[in-house]
Amino acid sequence: MTANQPTMKIRRDDTVKIISGALRGKTGKVLRVHPATQMVTIEGIGLMKRHIKPSQVNPQGGTKEIHKPMPVSKVSLVIDKDKTARIGYHIKKDGTKVRVARNHGNKEIK
Repeated sequence: MTANQPTMKIRRDDTVKIISGALRGKTGKVLRVHPATQMVTIEGIGLMKRHIKPSQVNPQGGTKEIHKPMPVSKVSLVIDKDKTARIGYHIKKDGTKVRVARNHGNKEIK
């Protein structure tokens, strides 16, 4: 990670909601986080078909669906059913760093 690169506040297995673009309003679970490109891969969203060339393992060839990553700036973390939140960090008295929901009274995110 370079000095100019912001930290990724969205993590794997978080539930996120898309806040802009054609898929606005859809929610899904984060499968992968790509910090170098500031992208996230979301389960069931951004599916596209990839054509597979015939090989010895798969002599028929065909198509397979893959997940296309989406920019992290287009998603927001879901904390309660349908409520989304901006994410921040707080350091507890024992020194551990925790994620908090900024616009929900700094509620700790598990």
